[in-house]
Amino acid sequence: MAGDETSTDFGFERVRLAEKQDRVNEVFRSVAKRYDLMNDLMSGGLHRAWKSAFVSTLRPSRTRPFRLLDVAGGTGDIAFRTLEAGGPDTKVTVLDINEAMLGVGRERAGHRYGSRIDFVAGNAESLPLPAGTFDAYTIAFGIRNVPRIELALAEAHRVLKVGGRFLCLEFSHVDVPGLDKIYEAYSFKVIPRLGAMVAGDKESYQYLVESIRRFPTPGSFSRMIEEAGFGHVTHRPLSGGICAIHSGWKLA
Repeated sequence: MAGDETSTDFGFERVRLAEKQDRVNEVFRSVAKRYDLMNDLMSGGLHRAWKSAFVSTLRPSRTRPFRLLDVAGGTGDIAFRTLEAGGPDTKVTVLDINEAMLGVGRERAGHRYGSRIDFVAGNAESLPLPAGTFDAYTIAFGIRNVPRIELALAEAHRVLKVGGRFLCLEFSHVDVPGLDKIYEAYSFKVIPRLGAMVAGDKESYQYLVESIRRFPTPGSFSRMIEEAGFGHVTHRPLSGGICAIHSGWKLA
């Protein structure tokens, strides 16, 4: 099945393209209430610093209207940080395909942000949003779960205004000798066991670890972003390459 365009990776397994989304949805339904815990287990708690660095890179305006689309951001982590960093005219649309994740985000948001935030159910491969609407598009630890990444990138380009920015935070490939071996052992021997002990869900954590290894290298992913029409594409590794911030701009 490796060369079959109707199949794709689900961790280390090959599955039918149409099947992956349902299986990813089930993973995130399973972990929605423990999403922060999941990220703490996956990153040793570092995800909080990475997300802060991500929003600092985004630099939402404090003096003019700024509209962000945060995709696969159901629990609101990036949205809340952006609203707090931006000015009163900063608004965020949080889009997620998974209603359980959106439910967590709505509950966490409460009434703190009023009309500055809204939550929308939708698929990253076919956004239910008009073209040329947003100043920025973010996706944090979500794009590797999209069955057809190239469609998600094309949709990101479509909904951004000219001059808008695409930013992606994703687990990457460790490039520090010695750290790579430690990270590999931690990922495959520790994380699934912690998932079983703490969250009662070994299989979801096993998939998430495997999905990281299947994600393209930074160079390959940069080429995909360029092929979607973005310019000035860069990537910046964090924590020795455990994750990376990928950036591109809609120039026309």
